[in-house]
Amino acid sequence: MLTINEWRDAGSHHEYGDHRIFYRDTRTDQPVLVLIHGFPTASWDWHMLWQNLETEYRLVAMDLLGFGFSDKPAGYAYSLVDQATMIQSLLTRLDIRKYAILAHDYGDSVAQELLARAHFRESGETIDAVTFLNGGLFPETHRPRLIQKLLMSPLGPLIARLTSRSTFDKTMTGIFGPETAPSKGLLDAFWEMIERDQGRRVFPKLIRYMAERRVMRNRWVEAMQKTSIPLQLICGETDPVSGAHLADRAQELIPKMRIDRLPTIGHYPQVEDAAAVLRLFQAFSGHGV
Repeated sequence: MLTINEWRDAGSHHEYGDHRIFYRDTRTDQPVLVLIHGFPTASWDWHMLWQNLETEYRLVAMDLLGFGFSDKPAGYAYSLVDQATMIQSLLTRLDIRKYAILAHDYGDSVAQELLARAHFRESGETIDAVTFLNGGLFPETHRPRLIQKLLMSPLGPLIARLTSRSTFDKTMTGIFGPETAPSKGLLDAFWEMIERDQGRRVFPKLIRYMAERRVMRNRWVEAMQKTSIPLQLICGETDPVSGAHLADRAQELIPKMRIDRLPTIGHYPQVEDAAAVLRLFQAFSGHGV
């Protein structure tokens, strides 16, 4: 397992406007896979898959603006659409125009916007395939936790300041599977990345993604329904936020999507059962045996 310091030391920085974005790029000649993390963590979420995936792909992962080792400007108007534009600016810098996507949670929504831009021919990029892990693909099935609702309220800034480590640990443990609870070391790493540069202070701005999802819902679902790009959902079914009910809705609305269910896994499949995620992703991508 790569420590967060080892992860940081292997990375680079991309300038997006006045802000620095942390990213990792394996810089090989293989097909490109872009990995997009969720809220409230960072690209280190992919560390358990990294070594296996880099044998097959050129991997590009970034800490989205406001997360991890990237800048966390307090006055910024954070949005999912802007995060997609940031990723495109990084890929342009790296001269990448063709890639697949592996996304989770908040990153699912960013991936949906990238998918829509490709489908509606709003960009010159080619997306080979998209794999989603647990996330709010359909706002009507998203079941936010109490702390997310409070962060969205007028009390958001106060809630962010008062959120303690014990509250964080309890909230995170509650969205993992009953048999795959996060270790203290994992929670320590998550918390350290959040606390860097007073990251909690931007939570009330970042959490507005829940409202933005509702605004963008029809565009994103239409793109998923009409695109010829292969789609996959790997879903930890015990996730109370986006679990089995998400997979059921995806099966209803996007019948062509490949849906792989993990019955005992929660909201973070890539760390709860990295081996299963790797196996299912490889089967979908054609790399499996």
